[in-house]
Amino acid sequence: MWTPVTSGSLTPTPVVPGDLLWGGPRGPPDTPPKPKQLPELIRLKRDGGRLSEGDIRGFVRAVVDGSAQGVQIGAMLMAIRLRGMDLEETVALTQALAKSGEQLEWPEAWHQQLVDKHSTGGVGDKVSLVLAPALAACGCKMEDLLERVGCCIVGQSKKLVPADGILYEARDVTGTVDSLPLITASILSKKVVESLSALVVDVKFGAAAFFPSQAEARELAGTLVGVGAGLGLRVAAALTAMDNPLGRNVGHTLEVEEALLCMDGAGPPDLRDLVTKLGGALLWLNGQAEALAEGATKVAATLDDGSARDRFERMLATQGVDPCLAKGLCSGTPAQRRQLLPSAREQEELLAPADGTVELVRALPLARVLHELGAGRSYAGELLRPGVGAELLVGVGQRLQRGTPWLRVHLDAPALSGPQRRALQGALVLSDRAPFALPSPFVELILPPTDTQQ
Repeated sequence: MWTPVTSGSLTPTPVVPGDLLWGGPRGPPDTPPKPKQLPELIRLKRDGGRLSEGDIRGFVRAVVDGSAQGVQIGAMLMAIRLRGMDLEETVALTQALAKSGEQLEWPEAWHQQLVDKHSTGGVGDKVSLVLAPALAACGCKMEDLLERVGCCIVGQSKKLVPADGILYEARDVTGTVDSLPLITASILSKKVVESLSALVVDVKFGAAAFFPSQAEARELAGTLVGVGAGLGLRVAAALTAMDNPLGRNVGHTLEVEEALLCMDGAGPPDLRDLVTKLGGALLWLNGQAEALAEGATKVAATLDDGSARDRFERMLATQGVDPCLAKGLCSGTPAQRRQLLPSAREQEELLAPADGTVELVRALPLARVLHELGAGRSYAGELLRPGVGAELLVGVGQRLQRGTPWLRVHLDAPALSGPQRRALQGALVLSDRAPFALPSPFVELILPPTDTQQ
């Protein structure tokens, strides 16, 4: 385990008057080393060398002030991708990115209440819509809205961590997106500026996740937790499976509907399970629960008693949603809610091609087809169709008969194309085994070192 450097050995040396003069007992004062130029830094990392904290600060400064050319940024990213960074280098990079922009400040009384959650992304992942208001109902604060509501959901600002925005764009076009140090610094730098007391990261693995295997996801999880400890941030990382979509609904409108259903104390069990376990981990990390199970129970109670849904309504109204619309969404029936949200022009159902038990619904082909239909963007500014999506009419482990509808697609086009229909039918995997209970997507929790658990 990496051990942070302490200040105990940095004892000041007494200075006598003669030392301040050239030619005194100790001669002229030492001059600080000249900062390395970017080409030198790139060569150092390219050849497997270790970058100092000053080297990393110099590189990030050059990225932000524009003195680093695009090719130099790309070359450094590739050198990091190929040669890696140790834990101390990654901590230094995270700190440098975090300090490249404005810092968020909160009242002193909030310092043990500020928590956040990050996900590496998945299909149907609407956890934050439920988790933020549930934790606010438990007394946490998740990000000006905080005083009135206790939670908010926001995107990245150019004023916060601007260096990360520049590097992220460069990573996307240089084949360096999968670098663990760069992923870690990107995620945690945005959390450091929030001055959090605790963070949980949902690291997904599987066919529809960034990391195909659990081992790869665990490596990132361990790095996130270790770097968090080096930064003085309590971080836990959950490994969660992403082969099937999370819940039954995929697409903007449909995921909001399902999130509200979860806040009604209902909804798909896998979504509820993930929300309560991630929330339980945060409450435990933050000292608001003595055990993970106790924290999960507290989060579940906010879903069942309606307090999470009440917080969600207040969050919507405070973030600009018409108060009447917010109230209607949070108090109406599922059918009434659907009338209030954007909807697609057409619906098309797919039928099971054979008898069998649903072994798997492949999330990746489903996501690709919905992206083609307008549920996602391929470039900035592309039209987004919020009503486009899909409802799974069956669950994994359920027995199906041939001809039974298993998927309802919401689309603005007149109909699915032949290739789209074939791709979706190929997402349904049937087996001959007996029906079974859907396993929890929550597989493993990586906790911080003992000394940060207090």
